[in-house]
Amino acid sequence: MIFPTNLEEVAALIEDGKPTVFLFVTTWCGDCHYIKPHVPAIEEAFPDLRFAQLDRDDFMPLAQEWAILGIPSLVVLENGEEIGRFVDKNRKTKEEIMNFLAGLGR
Repeated sequence: MIFPTNLEEVAALIEDGKPTVFLFVTTWCGDCHYIKPHVPAIEEAFPDLRFAQLDRDDFMPLAQEWAILGIPSLVVLENGEEIGRFVDKNRKTKEEIMNFLAGLGR
């Protein structure tokens, strides 16, 4: 998991073209804490994807631009283009995230 600290670091991840899962969370989000213990297993199951965690509150302009309406939410980019999103206000289970990532059709 990569933890970008500013927009320049996020831009560098996007520009290098590697498939990247941007996971938007916050420190106060109960549903984010619910999924946190499962993230290492999710990463391990998808070694061809890079994972970057962003605190939505610290990256609010980006969250607004990307229409992150609820957390936790995932946006997947490859070669600078969005190839998938799992964005809503509902709790996400490990299985739901795994199914979403498996269905990217890569």
